Amino acid sequence: MRSPREAAFATPSVTFDQMLEKIRYEGAYPTRERAETVTHAVLAALGRQLTGDERVSLAACLPTEAARTFTAEIPDPGHLTGWGFVKDLAARTGGTAATVRWDTGAVLATVGDLAGPELLDRILAQLPSGYALLFGRAELIQAA
Repeated sequence: MRSPREAAFATPSVTFDQMLEKIRYEGAYPTRERAETVTHAVLAALGRQLTGDERVSLAACLPTEAARTFTAEIPDPGHLTGWGFVKDLAARTGGTAATVRWDTGAVLATVGDLAGPELLDRILAQLPSGYALLFGRAELIQAA
């Protein structure tokens, strides 16, 4: 496991253009511009939710332009649930909950791939319920 300090100096494994092409494919967007708009909106929203070492480590995994969008946002003191995240992003972008959920899934699945399973586990442990599904993972709930 890399420390957050080591991760801060890591080189992302893909370029921003490669990241956008994957998101464009995953989201079935007709243009690169649409994929880029969605990517910036979702990364900014995630930047408002994630803090600490996980924030630093994730930024190091992202291409520079994506990392700038993600880290430009000041984290909100209260974390939104996954559904709250989607509703907040829909309100900010003027989209519907259904389209924003689709957009979020397309972007966060790619972000999760870039982060890798260990970092994604740490990110999901920090965030409230509902985010695993947004990252394309099943959300397991322990029985009482």
